Amino acid sequence: MRFTTALLATSLIGATAAHAEMKLTSTDLTAGKPMADEQVFNGFGCSGKNISPELAWSGAPEGTKSFAVMAYDPDAPTGSGWWHWSVFNIPANVSKIATGASGDKKLPDGVVEGRTDFGVSGYGGACPPAGDRPHHYQFTVYALSVDKLPLLDTAPAAMVGFYVRANTLGKASVEVTYGR
Repeated sequence: MRFTTALLATSLIGATAAHAEMKLTSTDLTAGKPMADEQVFNGFGCSGKNISPELAWSGAPEGTKSFAVMAYDPDAPTGSGWWHWSVFNIPANVSKIATGASGDKKLPDGVVEGRTDFGVSGYGGACPPAGDRPHHYQFTVYALSVDKLPLLDTAPAAMVGFYVRANTLGKASVEVTYGR
């Protein structure tokens, strides 16, 4: 009886570890809360600081070879939303992006930032049209089954998203809001 109980406990512990879910946290973003001015775009009528947020993740599935991070506003009045950030080819041994890493050489070697819907590579903060209801901003980290995506920093976020989704093993998100 003792052997069976010990075996069952070991099996349950192993099952829990094998099925752990990815988690994404941030010291700069609080799920369900408004985004701080530090992460708001500076331009298009917005006067934020356009600083990319700190993101940290855990619980990547077995077989993860790299990560990608994407930030998206599904509420943008474009018919297809608005891509605010795409970061890919993040090595599998990395589990955090520091505050202000975008465009400031704080990303690990080989990491690529794709083009946003602002037309440039790097982070582009929230800037919904004045008078719109607050928009939702989804920051998602993806665990990927490939070491690298075959894309340059000129790749539009929709293309990055296509390659990311085709190679996703797991993901985790934090959603915040912003309105003006």
